[in-house]
Amino acid sequence: MKGSLIIVGFFILGILAGNAGFVPQFVKDSDVSFMALCALLFCVGLGIGMNPNMKSDLRSINPRYALLPVVTVLGSWAGVAVVWLVVNRGFADCMALSSGFAYYSLSSIFITEYRGAELGTIALMTNIIREMITLLLSPLLARVFGPLAPITSGGATTMDTTLPIITHTVGERYVALSLYHGFVIDFSVPFLVTMWCMM
Repeated sequence: MKGSLIIVGFFILGILAGNAGFVPQFVKDSDVSFMALCALLFCVGLGIGMNPNMKSDLRSINPRYALLPVVTVLGSWAGVAVVWLVVNRGFADCMALSSGFAYYSLSSIFITEYRGAELGTIALMTNIIREMITLLLSPLLARVFGPLAPITSGGATTMDTTLPIITHTVGERYVALSLYHGFVIDFSVPFLVTMWCMM
């Protein structure tokens, strides 16, 4: 949760700096968000490549659970399709927002690039809220919906920030599944968000 609060703090700091006119003109004129996006994608690849246990962790997963990331994607889209019926937003915009799967840094930059700062801000807040829900409500989710619920709720964060609470809630036997789920969702975010943004 501390990491999420730091991200929100920097986001608010950015808004204040932009409104106060503290941002130099060369930053306004340059393509900063694109450079940040490239740096984030590099870091994602670096993190995946540096994990020495990734292959053995993936081999230890029960084959029945291999489709859990697909269930997470389809479930998120189904939930947002229901929400879309009552909000004043385009269908593709809503689907792009839901395709961040709590990966707020990457998805919000993509959405800002394609659809503007307003939707990018909504994406940031939506994905942070999803991560917070997983951090705060994992025990309740597991008790009501079963041990896989906190994993699907965590989206892309199940291999990093929400992994400790998921492990504490549902047990160590789900660690490999959480890592696998987070890896697949993490990898899918750029493609799915871009797909919906280009529609």
